[in-house]
Amino acid sequence: MSLKIVTLGEIMMRLTVAGRHRFSQASDFSAVYGGAEANVAISLSQWGCEVEHVTALPKHDFGESVLKYLRASRVGTQYIPRKEGRLGLYFLEVGAMQRASRIIYDRSDSVFSQISAEDFDWDEIMDGMDWFHWTGITPAISENALQLTRKALEAAKKHGVKVSADINYRRNLWQYGVSPVEVMPELISYSQLIVAGQTDLENCAGIQEDTFEKSCEEAFHKFPALKYITTTERNSISADQNELSGILLTPDVSYKTKVFQMDQLVDRIGGGDAFIAGLIYGLEEFGEEKGLDFATAASVLKHSIPGDANEVSVEEVLALVENKNVGRLLR
Repeated sequence: MSLKIVTLGEIMMRLTVAGRHRFSQASDFSAVYGGAEANVAISLSQWGCEVEHVTALPKHDFGESVLKYLRASRVGTQYIPRKEGRLGLYFLEVGAMQRASRIIYDRSDSVFSQISAEDFDWDEIMDGMDWFHWTGITPAISENALQLTRKALEAAKKHGVKVSADINYRRNLWQYGVSPVEVMPELISYSQLIVAGQTDLENCAGIQEDTFEKSCEEAFHKFPALKYITTTERNSISADQNELSGILLTPDVSYKTKVFQMDQLVDRIGGGDAFIAGLIYGLEEFGEEKGLDFATAASVLKHSIPGDANEVSVEEVLALVENKNVGRLLR
């Protein structure tokens, strides 16, 4: 596939407590890099798409390590300025049995939060692109990041670029004086595809309905450019055992996948990013129904892989869609 995609968002260092120890027991951490939008970029790059990720990184060794990480995943880095400052962090405590996993963020005053929309020529970035992906995390970080997102979306519309958004309402991030419902409706209005649950639509779009389906009906009415609303349904039986299915709605029809049983989870971080990456690819390659199957299968496989990014091929995802080679030893 020759799809050309640009993603925008912060990349952080993830520090995971060794084993399944609690934060209070921690003495060792393993370090990887990740961010919702970069995770999407890496999936799509592995599936043959040309992807550029837009972010900002500090002028020190950790910033250089992030660049090497993206380049190793064949993600373009030409639109990533280096600035003085810090890299955001987040800490992960992996749950077990009925004990939930926990995350602590340490991302205040990161280089990305101080980014300026004027640091980028969005006409140059969007020229020739097919798709732009953003999330509700970015405009929640700071006023600067909000303005950056707005400029990117304006340029995407100008250049006829398709837009997808994972609304991803994070209450604790909105700390700079605006509420999401004040700014997110304008940003959502540029998007043709959004990932959103009922809570996201209420807090970010001001839509208050009794059911998810009614909320989606109102969203399609409120945002005329919107063609698709998607989400996953997760049943968390324990930290090690989940069930997952995918849902895709258009103004006229809805689709739902079968329920996938996921036992002995390895890492659920990035599962949503794997899903939306799979849907972007799947809609372009397979259409609506099989595209949703592809997206959900991609998310399921992510739960078997350590780290933030989904290190799977198109062939592996399609094999799961078709229930082939499940759990087998391939020689």
